[in-house]
Amino acid sequence: MKYLLLLILILVINLSAISIKHKEPDSSVKEPLKIGGIIPKANVKMENYAGAMVSLREAGMENGLLVVFSSNTCLTVVENNLRMIGLVNYAFRNHIGVIVLNSNEKNRDGSDSKETMKVYAEELGYRCLYVVDKNSEMANAFGAQHTPECYLFNKLGRLVYKGAIDNSPHNEMDADQQYLKQAITEISQGQPVSIKETEAVGCPIKRK
Repeated sequence: MKYLLLLILILVINLSAISIKHKEPDSSVKEPLKIGGIIPKANVKMENYAGAMVSLREAGMENGLLVVFSSNTCLTVVENNLRMIGLVNYAFRNHIGVIVLNSNEKNRDGSDSKETMKVYAEELGYRCLYVVDKNSEMANAFGAQHTPECYLFNKLGRLVYKGAIDNSPHNEMDADQQYLKQAITEISQGQPVSIKETEAVGCPIKRK
């Protein structure tokens, strides 16, 4: 309960910093990963909030891997929490691994610390890996700019979908296009992904 009150306070304080529109790319970011590209830095180990070390390659399952850039305090992330939990479970049922990356290095000593990540993940009941993206290394390699921002790879490690969870990031009831869920269904059935790219809407990743 104390954490929830703290989260609400942080959200109120940071409302002015939240971006719901596309911003100019950060100069430290590499060219955005293109559809068909392979998993960047697949063997680099990252620390889970529980202390275990894991790579993107290790996080994958039989049918692929879902990588999500996220955070603890972005309002858009909070609005998508229940959807994200459902998608994690759906991905696992379809033998697709899931790893969530916290790339907010600027907030690492505060609202996006490993300790706060642990509280956040445990309160939400995360079943997936939630790791520290040290120095925003993975976000830079992917060319990721926002939280939440999703990247779905097939069993060959090729990018088949990137972008938003659905077409209504701020209100699940208004969503009528489930981009990510549809892509998960298609690759698990061995079909080509029909919608390969959408615009991720949310907060800017807070790099140092």
